[in-house]
Amino acid sequence: MATKWVLDPTHSEVNFKAKHLVISTVSGKFRKFNGTVETPNDNSFDSAKVDFTIDVASIDTNQEPRDEHLRSADFFDAANHPTITFKSTSLKAKGNESDEFVLTGDLTIRGITKSIDVDVEFGGTTTDAYGNFKAGFDVSGKVNRKEFGLSWNAVTEAGSVVVGDIIRFQISVQFIRQ
Repeated sequence: MATKWVLDPTHSEVNFKAKHLVISTVSGKFRKFNGTVETPNDNSFDSAKVDFTIDVASIDTNQEPRDEHLRSADFFDAANHPTITFKSTSLKAKGNESDEFVLTGDLTIRGITKSIDVDVEFGGTTTDAYGNFKAGFDVSGKVNRKEFGLSWNAVTEAGSVVVGDIIRFQISVQFIRQ
């Protein structure tokens, strides 16, 4: 019998990094997101199905003018594309490691869907102080923002681009078994 897991947002985070002027890195996060995992049984995450949604308007780089620009049509176009979604298509163990996986799925940003692979490290399971059975994961990967229509850029007088093309992300999540 399938088991459903729901995201615990108070113990989860979605962070990203982008190069700025090619010489430094700017970090940000999304404050609102949700997700579910469905597993074939209670004992294994092999063949798990993952659905994850991010609220684009919740972007936070600690600079409100920059956040507004990222929400605008120059970047995410949050008014017309309010969410980023990920739906898994496969989850496979990496080699002989029992806690490392490659998660493949369809990522949709600005209405453009591409298949991506991300690295997943399974942190384990435990029961919290309130009796909730939880599972923890760290997910990391990178995407080329231009492949998803996030193509705005500018060039400085010295010839440096303002925003790098590769966006790296780190997602730490806890899920609660239902």
